[in-house]
Amino acid sequence: MWPAVIAGSISCYVLKLLGYSVPRRILDNARVKSVAALLPVALLAALALTQSLSTGQHLVVDPRMGGLVAAIACAARRAPFLVTVAAAVAVTAGLRALT
Repeated sequence: MWPAVIAGSISCYVLKLLGYSVPRRILDNARVKSVAALLPVALLAALALTQSLSTGQHLVVDPRMGGLVAAIACAARRAPFLVTVAAAVAVTAGLRALT
């Protein structure tokens, strides 16, 4: 296991070093800037969906899905973050109590 951890660490470090060698003209491109701004949001959304809709290797629909829908609804209405989290927690807890 440790060789894999060390190899992964070295790979990440080399990738970071390669990022410093990208020419400035590429980094100043409008398309690159927009992708760099939106990529973290897309990755976080994918992570949230993966964690909410899967158990092991299987897709499941359970009370977590209701909490996710509540959070999306609050975010669409531009509710404050704490309200969004509280709504998601309340819906998930309520659905778990019912099932």
